[in-house]
Amino acid sequence: MFSPSQADVRRFFCGAWAKSRANQPMEAIETLAAGWIAEHPEWHADFADAEAAVARNYGDGSVGGNPFLHLSMHLSISEQCSIDQPRGIRQAVELLAAKRGNLHDAHHEVMECLGQMLADAQSKRQAPNGEAYVACVQRRATR
Repeated sequence: MFSPSQADVRRFFCGAWAKSRANQPMEAIETLAAGWIAEHPEWHADFADAEAAVARNYGDGSVGGNPFLHLSMHLSISEQCSIDQPRGIRQAVELLAAKRGNLHDAHHEVMECLGQMLADAQSKRQAPNGEAYVACVQRRATR
């Protein structure tokens, strides 16, 4: 199982951003990461200095306050949609993106559902409930 450290994750995102800015060849996952970073100019300085990013404490771990957690969730949602796992997530995200007018805004709403699913699983000491997660995204797409 792939289990990167916090420093590994931060260096990955910073490296992807550096390669993107320098027009260097990138792996597919780096291209995806750099694309999501580009959507967040408020954090470009965080991604420009890997060693400072590794050393920095981003507080309580909230998605909005930690650019690395936030970008990791963007990548997770992108991957889930690419393989439609949990089943139905691709369609739910596409419907939400159509309703909101763009994928970026939709992802931010999906993050709330994803975070809730993970918090529920942790508090109940159970596996994450993918069906409840997809249903949460579907509800947002229909209201």
